[in-house]
Amino acid sequence: MLFRKIIYKNGALKLLSLAIVLWLLYTLSKLPRSRISNQREKSSSDQEKEQSSKISYETGTPLSEECTPIQVAMVCVGFSTNRQMVTLIKSILHYRKHHLHFHIFVNQQSKTVLGTMFRTWNVPNLIVTFYLIDEHIQAVSWIPNKHYAGVYGLIKLLIPDILPKHLKEIIVLDTDIVFSSDIFQLWQYFKLFTKEECIGLIENQSNWYLGTLHTTSTIWPALGRGFNTGIMLLSCDKLRSKGWNDIWLKVTKQHLKHLNEVALADQDIFNAVIKGMPSIVHTLPCVWNLQLSDNMKFDLCYLKNKHQIKAVHWNFRKNRVKKYKHVELFTSIRSHFVELNGALLRQSVSVCNDNTDNMVVLADYDENNMCSNFVASSTGPHRTHLFYFEFEYKPIEDDVSIVVHLSIDRLQMLEILCRQWDGPVSVAIFLSDFDARKVEVFVQESSILNSRKNIAFHLVFQNTVKDVYPINLLRNIALQQVVTDFVFLYDVDFVPMMGLYSYILSHVTEEMHSNLTAFVIPAFESLWYKNELPSTKAELLSHLESGAITTFRENVWPQGHAPTNYSLWKKSNTPYRIRWQKDFEPYVVLSKKRCPLYDKRFIGFGWNKISHIMELDAMGFSFVVLPHGFIIHIPHLPSIELQKYRTLPEYRECMNDLKLSFIEILMNKYHIDKERYKMFMEEY
Repeated sequence: MLFRKIIYKNGALKLLSLAIVLWLLYTLSKLPRSRISNQREKSSSDQEKEQSSKISYETGTPLSEECTPIQVAMVCVGFSTNRQMVTLIKSILHYRKHHLHFHIFVNQQSKTVLGTMFRTWNVPNLIVTFYLIDEHIQAVSWIPNKHYAGVYGLIKLLIPDILPKHLKEIIVLDTDIVFSSDIFQLWQYFKLFTKEECIGLIENQSNWYLGTLHTTSTIWPALGRGFNTGIMLLSCDKLRSKGWNDIWLKVTKQHLKHLNEVALADQDIFNAVIKGMPSIVHTLPCVWNLQLSDNMKFDLCYLKNKHQIKAVHWNFRKNRVKKYKHVELFTSIRSHFVELNGALLRQSVSVCNDNTDNMVVLADYDENNMCSNFVASSTGPHRTHLFYFEFEYKPIEDDVSIVVHLSIDRLQMLEILCRQWDGPVSVAIFLSDFDARKVEVFVQESSILNSRKNIAFHLVFQNTVKDVYPINLLRNIALQQVVTDFVFLYDVDFVPMMGLYSYILSHVTEEMHSNLTAFVIPAFESLWYKNELPSTKAELLSHLESGAITTFRENVWPQGHAPTNYSLWKKSNTPYRIRWQKDFEPYVVLSKKRCPLYDKRFIGFGWNKISHIMELDAMGFSFVVLPHGFIIHIPHLPSIELQKYRTLPEYRECMNDLKLSFIEILMNKYHIDKERYKMFMEEY
């Protein structure tokens, strides 16, 4: 109190006190706004994490105000839509110079696929939040809808209410968009909105809503030519304050009294609302949504703005778009991003590159240091797209899936395998973005692969052409996605005997989950490319007698399969137990839940399978050979990795270092006496 009295009695002290207060206020105002923004961002993020339907992935450090992310929302459900969205994302990342926050509305399947993709893509300055929409479906499922997207085509109506309340503005995109400009330029149009304008849209570029097209579909009311909702700018706070949810519900119910259904999903309802409330729409330039619909009119936008197109919308269901002479240009734009190496997009944005913590640091390739290359290839992230094509599976108790991996040049071998094996398959393919299209074409044109829905394709993308084949990473990816109780660990250059799937099913039992049993399927090889392969054990024995077929690698690497005891197998009619031996690498069937992951440090050629079988032995697995099943290796040219192993001493030296490291980890993990694997320690 005395101090306060002195201040207020003394005019000089009064002025000094005021100056200090003003200085403090000025200093606080100059503190980095990022801290305040970060606290708000963190608070919002915490709220999101508390809701089980929202899962976020974030790369980089907190953001300053000038780096506040552009908010983008998409609805993505289904295998083909997942593929389509990758092209959209690439086009956005290619041109962007700002941080991004993607809000993706998904079902459980797409969340698994896209969550894995973004996690392995590892793009800096990007946040991705997933919203499970199953709990929101009922809000729109009552609306009669003939659009090909089904009920998911109506989800965009719910976005303002589903998104966190702190989000004021968001760009909403269809997945069939491809950008040819920085999305930040589109984001800037929010600044041009009036107080009444809540929705930014581009005019529809066909005569659909004018009612002049010959169609049996129901035409909903629209303002003039109507608007296309493939790209929208939503001012969520304004929409919420107007009671958006009540507005669209009321308009929809009102029009459904005399209209049977919606034909263009959410677009019909947005247009009906705008027809009655024209002041809420802000018309955006047509160059931000060039629509390649079945009934597009090029004179409405493209012919006047050929060199200014910002985004192309591939919203056609038929191939009528091919009739337009300009389609080659649009196709080339899209193809560019389909084939673009996604790893090139792992770079911080230029506007906010002053923060080095936002950089993703990957191990560099050093062609003069083989071990460095090993580390880089095994630890560097590879973008992974799970379930690239449609996958359906009806659960069968104690079912068996083949787990296999391959590079793009072995696709034909996969087709041969699947001709002989009609059970489920989980395959991981290592390839470039450019080669992904080749896989699509090959599968579409293959009567065997295209007719099957129980083959799960998982694409794992190269970072550079110098990547060493990450064989055990591929095996792990294929293994982790298996949906059956048992797995058959396989290599694609083998052909299973006809009926092997049924034969294995007749032997697997529920007890194998607990008694640690691995069935060994004997491996053989054909010495001739055009030999007709045997389909029974009797035929195989005849081919062995003639020398047309031999036991696998008996003259090159006999220790790899010698423990199978082929002499006993030839005369056996009942399963028999064998002992693990050094360098044993059989093809085995075992319980998925008991199967350990492969050590992904082993890449290229050498010890990748031996190490895994060795771990099964360390775990206490028993190896039992099935007497009437077999697989046959088909001749092919040596892989590049095998050639490296044979010709480069550094490759083999690095492999030996990895072997020693693996054995030490294995012995510590399973508390194994050193004597058990003494022969390895002495050799390496």
